[in-house]
Amino acid sequence: MLGIALIGFAGFASLCLAMEKHFNDLIGRKPSLGLRRLLRGGGWLLLLLSLVLAVQLRGWAMGLVEWSAVLMAGVTLWVFGLPYLPRLLLRLALLSAVLGPLLVTLARVSA
Repeated sequence: MLGIALIGFAGFASLCLAMEKHFNDLIGRKPSLGLRRLLRGGGWLLLLLSLVLAVQLRGWAMGLVEWSAVLMAGVTLWVFGLPYLPRLLLRLALLSAVLGPLLVTLARVSA
């Protein structure tokens, strides 16, 4: 479930960066319209991927509940961390985009 949480965290990070204000605060420049659309679409795709993986792993009943719980934990981290540790959150988002799929792949291979 950690891999699914990391994929969801990366998805929310992408959606956050799709907003012009947050992108400007974190990266230091304004994003182009194409980049904002790419970030928004990528964020939604990552959230959908995390949902599909959670349902495959645990079934609809428990998978949906656990998916909601880990996503809310990730969003809480973003909401409370963004004003205080924005650069750290950006690094964590990049790390989660790499480690999330890796952990899911390792979990599926070992199962």
